[in-house]
Amino acid sequence: MDASRGPPRVKNKAAAPQQISAEQLLREAVDRQEPGVQAPTQRFADLEELHEYQSRKRTDFENYVRRNRLNMGNWFRYAQWELEQKEYRRARSVFERALDVDPTIVQLWVRYIESEMKERNINHARNLLDRAVTILPRVDKLWYKYVYMEEMLGNIAGTRAVFERWMSWEPDEAAWGAYIKLEKRYGEYDRARGVFERFTIVHPEARNWIKWARFEEENGTSDLVRDVYGAAIETLGEEFMDEKLFIAYARFEAKLKEYERARAIYKYALDRMPRSKSATLHKQYTTFEKQYGDREGVEDVVLAKRRVMYEEQVKENPKNYDSWFDYARLEESSPSSSPDRVRDVYERAIAQVPPSQEKRHWRRYIYLWIFYALYEELQARDMQRAGAVYAEALKLIPHKKFTFAKVWILKAQFHIREGDLSAARKTMGLAIGMCPKSKLFRAYIEMELKLFEFTRCRTLYEKWIEWDSGNTSAWIKFGELERGLDDVERARAIFELAIVQPVLDMPELLWKAYIDFEEEEAQEPEEYERPRALYERLLEKTDHVKVWISYAHFEINVPDPSAPDSEHASPEAIKRARAVFTRAHGLYKEKALVEERVALLQAWKGFEDTHGTEEEREKLAKMMARRVKKRRRLDDDSFEEYMDYVFPADDEGSAKMGKLMAMAQKWKKEQEAGGGGA
Repeated sequence: MDASRGPPRVKNKAAAPQQISAEQLLREAVDRQEPGVQAPTQRFADLEELHEYQSRKRTDFENYVRRNRLNMGNWFRYAQWELEQKEYRRARSVFERALDVDPTIVQLWVRYIESEMKERNINHARNLLDRAVTILPRVDKLWYKYVYMEEMLGNIAGTRAVFERWMSWEPDEAAWGAYIKLEKRYGEYDRARGVFERFTIVHPEARNWIKWARFEEENGTSDLVRDVYGAAIETLGEEFMDEKLFIAYARFEAKLKEYERARAIYKYALDRMPRSKSATLHKQYTTFEKQYGDREGVEDVVLAKRRVMYEEQVKENPKNYDSWFDYARLEESSPSSSPDRVRDVYERAIAQVPPSQEKRHWRRYIYLWIFYALYEELQARDMQRAGAVYAEALKLIPHKKFTFAKVWILKAQFHIREGDLSAARKTMGLAIGMCPKSKLFRAYIEMELKLFEFTRCRTLYEKWIEWDSGNTSAWIKFGELERGLDDVERARAIFELAIVQPVLDMPELLWKAYIDFEEEEAQEPEEYERPRALYERLLEKTDHVKVWISYAHFEINVPDPSAPDSEHASPEAIKRARAVFTRAHGLYKEKALVEERVALLQAWKGFEDTHGTEEEREKLAKMMARRVKKRRRLDDDSFEEYMDYVFPADDEGSAKMGKLMAMAQKWKKEQEAGGGGA
């Protein structure tokens, strides 16, 4: 056959007229099997040949289990073969060796136990079951087999003892149900009640209490049923209330035609359960009132007029947070409202998450969480719920896009009021790590300052300026902290590091704080060189008039070393301050900065009025600017009037210069005329 041609093609793909099933093919293969191909039937001539065969098989099995001890199939086949040979002791040996390999294989125990039970070795089986449940107490299959065997043997006391051992491990609900059914089968109802009591302690779900109540309804009295329901309500409490329990209780009372009792049960549940967890309960109560009550009974479950109004508003627009605020305030201030009803309003309100992750849409919404937490803490006095509200609020906020520092701070303050300082620090640390903000740093530092944890404050300031090196307030507060701790050199280093930052939001405040710091720290005359040098460095960066005025005021306030307690400025200080004013005036005059020059002269005038002589005041009066009205031409050839400043000293100097130039020109002409005549 040519391989290049590919596989043969089927020309006719239609179904064959006579169909043959797979089962028929297998059956015919067995029936038509030739005798020579069939599995041989081994016959043994004597006992010695049988023993030789058994020895050979055991050798093979031993080789199998030696090669792969963890393969339980080999052990199972080995043990089963020994059982077929009626070698029960050898089979037990194989099982025991397999258990030594891995005693946690449930199927191994089951095979071992079933082999003993099959051979009616009851004591062996009982011992094995005891060992199995001791090693694997959480495997229900072994326990079920144990109690089944004991009950089938009629050993009810032993069965009960096994159940007691089993129940000590607190198994699932099915195991308790099996124990209860055992006691019911033999009419031990008091014992069954005891089991139910322990059952509801281990599994206190509402459905298990309902099972107990139905048991008492079938086998006990109505008083016992009421006792069960009462114990269930008391045990579960308000936190784990379940509407199914109250519905079953009310239906039982209605069945006994105790309608007032049923109504009281419904009202009790509705007053304590939130609306979100009692929708079915409301429907059942309405149905009950329609069947057994009157119109007033139906109206008792309906909210008051204002509540209905708020319900309509929030239903029409669930994202109207102002309506939720009013609704919650109404429930909080109403004497008839229970904490659960207020919580229900808040839970429904906070479920209305803003549709977009834009902070402006969340500003009103986040206050729902804040008011909820404050209500739990201040009115409900439920600190655990208050902490949970704060935690859920922080989980909901998309911190990667924006955050609310107020929530973090309020949560930390809540922990402080609770006396849990580590939780407060953890909250603030998490806030700074996830979404750092200046407000968070300030609040955290303020908290640590009140606790006198100055080392933590230093660390926080370092992280703050590392995150935002251009924040002037952070640098200033850091320096003030070090100064307050009497670490002047550290404070000076912080200020030096701050003023060399390339970008600062308010550099003028930083320089002022640094200069004020050096000025306040200066005690000796030579120490005043530090703030003076800072002023000079600042003037290299800016020509602002306030800097010059502040510089002059600083110089006038430098104390005289010869008379440190004198209230009047020393002549040297006045001279230095006047020199500062003179430098500034010359600079502004050179750069033609009119507004700055006017402001400087006004400050200079105040200085001379206080510290200057009459001669200096007269000299300065000639330099003062005069405000005049001028006209200028606009683009459309019209004129407008404006106010301008004129400096008489500049005009006087210009006039003198003009006269000098005229005389020089006249002299030049005379010289030229004299030379021409010669």
